[in-house]
Amino acid sequence: MATGRCQCGAIRYSIHGEPAYSALCHCEDCRRSAGAPMVGWALFAHDMVEVQGEPVAYQSSENATRHFCGKCGTGLFYTNPAIFPGMIDIQTATLDDQAQFPPAIHVQFAESAPWIEQIHDLPKFARYPAD
Repeated sequence: MATGRCQCGAIRYSIHGEPAYSALCHCEDCRRSAGAPMVGWALFAHDMVEVQGEPVAYQSSENATRHFCGKCGTGLFYTNPAIFPGMIDIQTATLDDQAQFPPAIHVQFAESAPWIEQIHDLPKFARYPAD
């Protein structure tokens, strides 16, 4: 079983089973929604996920709905019955254990930030760098 939550803890969820996939999405819709260069997702059947609390829903396109915490704003879920009937995508950054469901693929890479290929060449600091 896997568990996760929003930043403030008002929305919690548990997952029973393995995802259909775990991916990093680079589409513009995900980037704008999260305010991040990419978003990690793991796709599950609805009946594998239990949600405690009431996420707010925002229809971001004709078939897509994004679900988030109305208190702290954390993005949590994505549903799209046209392409993922009976399924729910969970933002993997909200998992309590970040080692669960590591991404196996990149999706919508054609829309990635133009600098994404060089991201691993950037200097790395264990914490925020000193002057």
